[in-house]
Order: sequence, then structure tokens, then C-alpha cells
Amino acid sequence: MAPHNDIVLFHYTYSPYARRITWYLALRGIEYAQCLQPPTLPRKDLDALGVKYRRIPVMSIGRDIYCDTRLILEKLETRFPDGALGATQPDQKAIEKLLEKWCIDGGVFNRASQLIPPEMPLLTDPKFKKDREDLSGRSWDKKHITAMRPEAISHIRDAFVFLETGLLADSRKWILKTKKPSLADIEAIWPFHWLTGLKGALPPSFISSKQFPKVFAWIDRFNEAIASTKASAPKPTTLTGADAVESVTHAEFSEPEGKVVEDPLGFEKGQDVEVWPIDSGSKNHDRGVLSALNSKEVVIVTQTKLAGKEVRIHHPRTNFRIRAAGGNTESKL
Repeated sequence: MAPHNDIVLFHYTYSPYARRITWYLALRGIEYAQCLQPPTLPRKDLDALGVKYRRIPVMSIGRDIYCDTRLILEKLETRFPDGALGATQPDQKAIEKLLEKWCIDGGVFNRASQLIPPEMPLLTDPKFKKDREDLSGRSWDKKHITAMRPEAISHIRDAFVFLETGLLADSRKWILKTKKPSLADIEAIWPFHWLTGLKGALPPSFISSKQFPKVFAWIDRFNEAIASTKASAPKPTTLTGADAVESVTHAEFSEPEGKVVEDPLGFEKGQDVEVWPIDSGSKNHDRGVLSALNSKEVVIVTQTKLAGKEVRIHHPRTNFRIRAAGGNTESKL
């Protein structure tokens, strides 16, 4: 197999979404390379690969490029099946999937992001503020953030209650009573882990280890498990932007070309289309030739800027939209 398994993870270190992937790779001991990105646009390395999608992380395996952590985790589980972290029993798979949807689509992280402390230095940076307003579609003015905090605290406290009195009520170590963290733990823990590490985000009079000892103990165990695993796991190879682009450009595709199956949207293989997320980052559209479409993902072929090499960009179906390039009719994916 190629060095670092042909995997390049494009991310920045304090992205809570990127941690979902770096935790997974560490827990699995999967060798990979990383290309660190700026927290705001532009991201010239991804642009050079023909990627317009603006959210982080993005992962390439060869010349297949994957957007959205849900799809990235699914691809890693499939590509490295021995020792996979995903549930195997139908009822546990359902819990795992529900936790994914709860945190991402159900509003947990959206509310968590509203608890960024107004005094955080980054909020004084006009470039960062404008970038996040473009990403989220809401104001990042300090007055607006301060006004949203009480309601956000109420919602996040309710999420802590759900974990404390529900999934963790019997003092289990891990969500699915596994011997070590599973994918279900990653799906559930990441917004809460992020908040507990963000100084000033959680008011201790409402949310602390005093009110939620089981949740905070779970987060502590997870931190210990990650630290222990990282000590023995392969260290990621850090690539410059130019080296990352060259690595992807000169690689082979990592999976066979898929098919466009019969779908309510009625698109055909070879059609020029645009794809973009509809929950955040909606201003940035990827455009290319439709290569594959099924119930889980949409794949388009586009070209890198410098070498003109074909790459495949994969997006999940959930909360992504597709339309014929240049068309006026939008169809939800």
C-alpha cells in the first residue's frame, strides 16, 4: 500500500469536526498524512485540487476526495474493515446513527457554536468574523452572540441531561458498553468535548462536573483513551500544500467508478451538475460531471487546476443539494 495509505487529511487542529476524524484515525492506528489549512478562506491547496466545498475537514484517498465527516467515517470503516469501530448489531447501529443525526442535524452542535465566548480574541478579527458569517448565515457580532447565549445554554444543558440521565445513567464506560471507545462514542461526544475545552463557554452554575458527573467522567475517560492511543499510533506525516496537491494529483483513484442508479431526482451519468451543502457553507458549489449517484452519496468528476488531472469529489446525500449546472431548478438530495 502507498505511504500513509494514500490518505491526506486537510484540516486545522482546533476544528471540532476534524477531531472526529483524527480521533478515529488514532483509535484505529491508521497511518495518514495531513495538510494543515487556514481556519478561514481562501484555502489555496483545496482550490488547486478543484474543490470549492468550504467546510473542514476534507479527506483524499488517492484521487478520490471526500467531503463531510459522515461520509469520511463511512469510507474509512469500509476501506479498513479489520478492527472497525462501527456497531455490528442492528439496534446498536440505530443508536449510532441517531447520535450522529442528533449532534449534527438535530441542532446540538449548532447550539454549541452559539456558546463561543464573546470575549474570544478571534471575534475581534474582521476576517474571521466575516468568514464565519458567510459559513453559518448568521451574525457573528459580539452583541448578537451575547444575546443568543441564554437560550443556547438552555438547549445544551438539556443535551447534557439526556446523556447524564439516559445513555450514561447506569455508569457505563462507553455508549455501547464496549471495551474501548466506539464510533458511537465519537458520534456523541464531540460537541460536548469541544465545549468543555473552550474556556468560558459553559457557565459552571448550570453545566459542570457537579451537575453532570457521569458526562464529565466520560469525557475524561475519552481524553485518556485518545492520549494513550496517540502515544502508540503512527504519527501523521505533515505535508506542505504543494506536496499534498502533488501527492493527490499523481495518485490513482482509490475506488472503482460507481453508477448512477435510478433516483427520484432523474439525473443521468455524464450530466454536468452542481453540488453543495444546504445547512452551512451553502455559497460554495462544486461543479463537475456526474459520475455516481446512489442513496448515500453523489460523486462528480472535475479537474485539478495545475495539472488538469481528473479527481472525483464525493458528497453525502444528507443535507446536500444537486442541480443541473446552469439550470434554474434545484433538487434536494
